[in-house]
Amino acid sequence: MNISTFVKIIKILNMIQEKMKITELQTEQLELAANMLKAIAHPMRMAILGLLEDGKKLSVTEIHELLNIEQSTTSHHLGILKDKGVLCSKREGKNTFYSLKSQNLQNIVECLSKCTDCN
Repeated sequence: MNISTFVKIIKILNMIQEKMKITELQTEQLELAANMLKAIAHPMRMAILGLLEDGKKLSVTEIHELLNIEQSTTSHHLGILKDKGVLCSKREGKNTFYSLKSQNLQNIVECLSKCTDCN
């Protein structure tokens, strides 16, 4: 095998390796997206996302009062959404305020609302 053939083989192997990295990255992104959608796929969690539209930041207390559910249930759902990368939180004094991690998630909520509208 001459040097130019060897160099071509190395280039091809590098290209294959790069494609593998891209595929792995896409797989990781798809898994992250699927996990986020699984976390959202609950009526109460969808309601929480609806409350946090338009950049709103609400505390656990505000959310549980608005949804009329137990505070422990609210905290449970918020924990799942935060763990899956849907929400972020910021502690201010005694309160923790939750908001959408990305405002693009609002598009998902709007889309789901339109999909469930029968009129």
